Amino acid sequence: MDILERICAAGVVGAGGAGFPTHIKLDCSAEYVIANGAECEPLLRVDQQLMEISAEKIVEGLEAAMQQVGAKEGVIFLKAHYHRAIDALQKHIHSKKDIRLYTSKSYYPAGDEQQIIYEVTRRIVPPGGLPKDVGCIVSNVSTLADIARAMKNIPVTERYITVAGAVKTPRTLLAPLGAPMESLIELVDGVTAQDCSYIIGGPCMGTLTNTLNGNVITKTTGGLLVLPKGHPLLRVKNADIRFRTMLSVCCQCSMCTQMCPRNALGLGTSPHKAMRSIASGTNLIGDANSILTCCDCGVCTYHACTFGLNPAMVMKRMKQEMLANGIKLNRASLRETDFYIDNKRLSSNRLIARLGLKQYDLPAPIDPQLQQVSQVRIPLRMLIGAPAVPVVKKGNPARRGMLIAQPATGALGANIHASIGGTVTDVTAEYIEIRV
Repeated sequence: MDILERICAAGVVGAGGAGFPTHIKLDCSAEYVIANGAECEPLLRVDQQLMEISAEKIVEGLEAAMQQVGAKEGVIFLKAHYHRAIDALQKHIHSKKDIRLYTSKSYYPAGDEQQIIYEVTRRIVPPGGLPKDVGCIVSNVSTLADIARAMKNIPVTERYITVAGAVKTPRTLLAPLGAPMESLIELVDGVTAQDCSYIIGGPCMGTLTNTLNGNVITKTTGGLLVLPKGHPLLRVKNADIRFRTMLSVCCQCSMCTQMCPRNALGLGTSPHKAMRSIASGTNLIGDANSILTCCDCGVCTYHACTFGLNPAMVMKRMKQEMLANGIKLNRASLRETDFYIDNKRLSSNRLIARLGLKQYDLPAPIDPQLQQVSQVRIPLRMLIGAPAVPVVKKGNPARRGMLIAQPATGALGANIHASIGGTVTDVTAEYIEIRV
């Protein structure tokens, strides 16, 4: 099998974002392959520590990706204070003339691929375009480690996840796909508050839930944060409460737009126009790119708005409505990069303080030992695209690494493999359950 065939067979997807199938992403030509090791969401530690313990695999995966797209250069993008990761990577690239490190300041959202491409190449992906349009491929370091394993015919069956916040022992754990998130709480010695809520993912872009019941680890799950009820971040993320106050409070200061990272790149993203339209009940957004170029980073909500409103939620709702109505990005609309872009970057430490997370900004040591569970429910949809189609039935024996679902013919998707050995005990339209 060639590189793409191995990646496809292993079910590799983008581990740091929407989970786009990697075999499709790499089916192109590019000048640069950029490894994204920024991990800009506060409290998460997966990529930083993976670069320390699996530097060789990440470099191997980067080289495979470069070979596939014909890239002349590979760049590993990470933060300058990741000293141990830098040392580990240097050991494996010091003799490679076509791979280098790019160390960045610690800001949010440094992990946004638009920001990364601009920092490394000074190129800007136009609205509606893709990184490959400017000669770049950006891949998360966890994805590159999965590519390295795919080259040895090892499928994706597990995932590192940081468990942090109001827990007794923050840790970064390796768990099987489909493992119940409730089991992770036991592995960090429990919580430190009686009544908690949970954020699946990072504090800014993660999903808020009041219960872990039914939530499982997927190929794109990078974090589980526990916060006590009443924490200020939870109030901000509660969209229904905030929405009722926005109609009358917003003063149109436009600070949300001035601090928007995508606006600074010249993409025209304008949260204040969304707020203006909501308040007036009329369409005052102008160019559709004002909304559709938003990357959901939340800087407008978590840092810029002096009234504590939630422009990010308004942007998300309006974007969903526009896309549902067939409104598309204007590819020709690209403005000049903000002259003060470097000065407008939001310090990670400042964001952590603003979010009220300073007390939880603690080490979460990585444990490379795969955690054992007796049951998994592996979702058939773990990425954008259509759900995978099961190729096993209830009662079938399951072997770890065995193919259990695959994309329908012509559908966007990725293979799914058993993450534990045992027996298939249930097959539904949403998941495949396996018990030891």
